[in-house]
Amino acid sequence: MQVKTSYSGAQIALHWLIAVLILANYLLSEEMGDTFDRMLEGEGGGTLGSAFHVWAGVAVLILSAIRVVVRLRTGAPESAGAGLMDVAARWAHRLLYVLMLLVPGLGAYSWFAGAESTADLHELTANLLMAVAGLHALAALYHQYVLKDGLLMRMLRPN
Repeated sequence: MQVKTSYSGAQIALHWLIAVLILANYLLSEEMGDTFDRMLEGEGGGTLGSAFHVWAGVAVLILSAIRVVVRLRTGAPESAGAGLMDVAARWAHRLLYVLMLLVPGLGAYSWFAGAESTADLHELTANLLMAVAGLHALAALYHQYVLKDGLLMRMLRPN
């Protein structure tokens, strides 16, 4: 069996598309609390930014589900780390996958069901997602520029 040295083109495209949507949604989330409150009070008043936030979140949820299926079917390259670094990377990736499904899932439920209780949890988990994704990005840069092991190239060039 051939050992994978990088991700597939589909995995790479999904990774970067989801990353851009998550970052854009986070940056455009400031007005969502007020918009959500107005919606609950029956005042409407959503803006283009809030509409983008809702539908980009739905797209992240769908694309993340597809990404999980592709990952399960296609697999991934072997770990570039060893020992504790490998364990940390494995658990960080698992947490990212969970959060990529949980955050937009909570947001969609909050928005479409008008559930205020899950809206706060959505905001909390979105902040956690950004923290974990930031550490993920820093780890990739550390591998690329400090360890110089080419790890970042696996998510830039398909096999």
